[in-house]
Amino acid sequence: MADPGFPGQHTTTTTVKSSSTTVDTTLRFDSSYARTLPGYIKIAEIVINLIGFICIEASGQWSFHSRGQWFNFVSMTAFWVTGILLAFYLFHVIEKFYKVPWLKFELGYCITWTVLYLIAASLAVSFHVEAYIAAGFFGFCGMALYGLDGFLKYKALQSGQLAQGERVMNRQTTTTVSSPSAYP
Repeated sequence: MADPGFPGQHTTTTTVKSSSTTVDTTLRFDSSYARTLPGYIKIAEIVINLIGFICIEASGQWSFHSRGQWFNFVSMTAFWVTGILLAFYLFHVIEKFYKVPWLKFELGYCITWTVLYLIAASLAVSFHVEAYIAAGFFGFCGMALYGLDGFLKYKALQSGQLAQGERVMNRQTTTTVSSPSAYP
């Protein structure tokens, strides 16, 4: 006689998770990164940084004001760092050093520059000089681009992606159903 409190079947589920990382550690030029969304964003950030810098420098006598100097520091530092990161992606330096947490570095960088551009653009717009107002507009555009880039880096970190290269996540699930044996 079967125990009424014991189920008629017993189910065991075994889940095995594994991941494999595929990277090519040779340095090579590959322009395909420039045609991806992160590539487009980096190129747009570089252009916006340069245009904002030119706007401040075009203000003539006002380019040496502390607000302009701060904006130029933010825009030119972002210009060079983003340009170097773009070159790293184009030449697969990121993939060569895939053990470096590039996504975490870029996430921190993007968050920092979003805040710095908010401050620099706000100071530029409040100065009431036409060139500063134009630079402030491009600063707010830069803030939005770095914010979007940071959001994409955050999503990539959450899903376990690599900055460059491929990580394949495999999940194998085995389910076993067994019936209890008859009691004597």
